[in-house]
Amino acid sequence: MDGVLLEAGSGAARRRAPCLRARLRAGPALAILAWALAACAGEHTGAVLTPAAVTVPAEAPRTTGRERATSDADHAKLVASFGGEYRAPAALRLLTEVTDRLVKASDRPDQTYVVTLLDSPVVNAFALPSGRLYATRGLVALASDTSEIAAVLAHEIAHVTLNHASARTELELRSQLVSRVVADVLNDPATGAQLQNQSRFALARFSRDQELEADAAGVRTLAKAGYDPFAAARFLSALNRTVALKAGSGGPGEPDMLATHPATAERVTLVTRAARRIGAPGLGSDDRARYLAAVDGIAYGDDPGEGVVRGRRFVHPSLGIAFEVPDGFSIENTRNAVLGTTNEGSRRLLFDQVEAKAEQGLDAVLKATWNDTLEPGSIETRTIAGYPGATALSRGKDWTFRLAALRVGDTVFRMIMAAKGATDPDPAFRRWTGSLATLNPDETRTLKLLRLQVMPAPSESAEELARRMAVPDRALERFLVLNGLEKGAALKAGQGYKVVVE
Repeated sequence: MDGVLLEAGSGAARRRAPCLRARLRAGPALAILAWALAACAGEHTGAVLTPAAVTVPAEAPRTTGRERATSDADHAKLVASFGGEYRAPAALRLLTEVTDRLVKASDRPDQTYVVTLLDSPVVNAFALPSGRLYATRGLVALASDTSEIAAVLAHEIAHVTLNHASARTELELRSQLVSRVVADVLNDPATGAQLQNQSRFALARFSRDQELEADAAGVRTLAKAGYDPFAAARFLSALNRTVALKAGSGGPGEPDMLATHPATAERVTLVTRAARRIGAPGLGSDDRARYLAAVDGIAYGDDPGEGVVRGRRFVHPSLGIAFEVPDGFSIENTRNAVLGTTNEGSRRLLFDQVEAKAEQGLDAVLKATWNDTLEPGSIETRTIAGYPGATALSRGKDWTFRLAALRVGDTVFRMIMAAKGATDPDPAFRRWTGSLATLNPDETRTLKLLRLQVMPAPSESAEELARRMAVPDRALERFLVLNGLEKGAALKAGQGYKVVVE
């Protein structure tokens, strides 16, 4: 989400966590950049799917036991991977009360849930089978009213009540078992590899079906609890617009047949259809005023202490560095790395910090932290932006990579740019690496954590409030998305609206 991922189950939650932790050393180069970035995007296009109950046949042999309750240690690790808990008593109290109301209207009113608010600007929410629900402050900031946040929570509760996590785990393990038996026992590695490849598509389809099933069940629960059933469509539309803003374009990215979520536009169509089956617009409450009161003052965007994105510029006061990415790239600051991509997905980049001994050469650092083959003779030791550095070229089957390791003081940073196909991204890579600079202390002092402030509209003009938005670009578009408004919408004078302020 990220975009909002809305994944179910402890396994799914852990698979999503690397988007934020950016554990990017392990695995092939393509998996590092292509998978990690795609997983964080939160918006994919895929085949048009019909909601269907997804279950594992009862007669099939079991490969997993009972779901283990999430331990306090697991919970603590998961929370830490998303930046820790965010302290906002009013917002957390609202989320808890909404959850209690939804559970009473769900298919399992006896289930107990505990809500945790995460200190992450990424728009994300997920649930564990144990009944733990998680929502980021970024998601809470995006929702426009109580019914919209209720729609997200109802979707996550549906994942739990429908046992999606255990069903997916069962299918994954069985697919692995079949592939292993064919490859090892029947001594047919080629067929085993083919089956494993086919299972990846089956699992992706399975996950998308689960998302659509949770969407439909969530809308029903939303309506039974007395909330506006059309809120699910409104929130998904806001999510779609947020992803487009982040990508720097109004269009979607390239299709991903292995996406675990169906296209957001398709989900909007389906949840709108589900809401219409319940009744016409105007049913249920949105409780907008209470929601705005609960989120007034909540943090918005990146924490400056962990680095901030300002358009194409990334600034990290604690590390004392800054850089600017080339035109066409949008970047996102995750917990331990900066990830970037062009809108069409044909170029991607990564910036992170790596461990290196003081006496270790930077060429050795590149070799030690890159699991794919570096082109023979491509490693070059040179000064980059005034710092000691080393660069190299790596060619994969579908991607070409440029890599650099730079030593700034006692710290070593890694910069990687990937281009789809055989095109060498060196010109753009040199511009990017050459922009790395020590941060100006004056710029550090100007960086402040942004917050939401609910302001009464002085007039019907959205532009008037948008001018007060402390954002680097597209102030009006961001204001409209944050408040669930369409372009050209007139405000209600005197009514409160969310504005981003310093």
